[in-house]
Amino acid sequence: MFPIHRPRRLRTHPQLRRMVRETVLTTNDLIYPLFAVPGSGIAKEVKSMPGVYQLSVDKIVEEAKVVYDLGIPAIILFGIPEEKDVDATGAWHDCGIVQKAATAVKKAVPDLIVIADTCLCEYTSHGHCGYLQVGDLTGQVLNDPTLELLKKTAVSQAQAGADIIAPSGMMDGFVQAIREGLDEAGFQNTPILSYAAKYASAYYGPFRDAADSTPQFGDRRTYQMDPGNGREAIKEVELDIAEGADMLMVKPALAYMDIIWRVKEASNLPVAAYNVSGEYSMIKAAALNDWIDEKRVVLETLTGFKRAGADLILTYHAKDAARWLQ
Repeated sequence: MFPIHRPRRLRTHPQLRRMVRETVLTTNDLIYPLFAVPGSGIAKEVKSMPGVYQLSVDKIVEEAKVVYDLGIPAIILFGIPEEKDVDATGAWHDCGIVQKAATAVKKAVPDLIVIADTCLCEYTSHGHCGYLQVGDLTGQVLNDPTLELLKKTAVSQAQAGADIIAPSGMMDGFVQAIREGLDEAGFQNTPILSYAAKYASAYYGPFRDAADSTPQFGDRRTYQMDPGNGREAIKEVELDIAEGADMLMVKPALAYMDIIWRVKEASNLPVAAYNVSGEYSMIKAAALNDWIDEKRVVLETLTGFKRAGADLILTYHAKDAARWLQ
């Protein structure tokens, strides 16, 4: 009798398929990104990201309540300041937009975890992730002086109420510098979610519209990773672990599922995958043209990230996914 082994036997009924499913996506896996802007009553849709908005702090609070009610455990905050300068003052100032948003959200929804994106590109006048040499038009960020800015930013965000600090600038030694800064300021229990393997990706395009963070010149290839490199990601991860990272992130996610898998295999820390703006916008554009079944494609994609090894998924689909998973 051939075939003896018939895997289809376990696919014959929806309940049976559910019983033997190896990877299960839940709302506990999701983190929702939010973009904070100055002012009040502002909800400006990002043209290249349908359904995603730049929000004033009052609107951020309203959105945070919706997110919490949907069962999503965390948000990550990005900020667009009123003014930018070479010292990225808006990133670390006590009255910075992320600081204001973090404080307001923690007051209104104390059980929602607030993650602060700890980077400088949204706040510098040139759009790069740190200090540049005077006259530099290439974007060669000065690594060690930038660490001091990141340390100040992380401490300011923690003081404002952020539960988790997430440095994303890919500076060498940034985890150690931030860990030292947090510990010295009395935030020994504030964890660091490091953007450990962040690639210089074309998938970030729509995000730069949302965060107003396009470099004025040059690009970020001298500090973000080359898309062709896999082993280097493990080197970055090992360094961040040694420096005190509590969680690790791979960004982007869709074209880097092999990296998510490698990082998961190389570490015993929780691994996050950032389902970035370009990935989101491609699905939204196809769905708006009725080319795909949005619900099925989104849930399949997010399940794929989890199957690849992601414990946490940062995604602009989080609210829709949470509703579909209920």
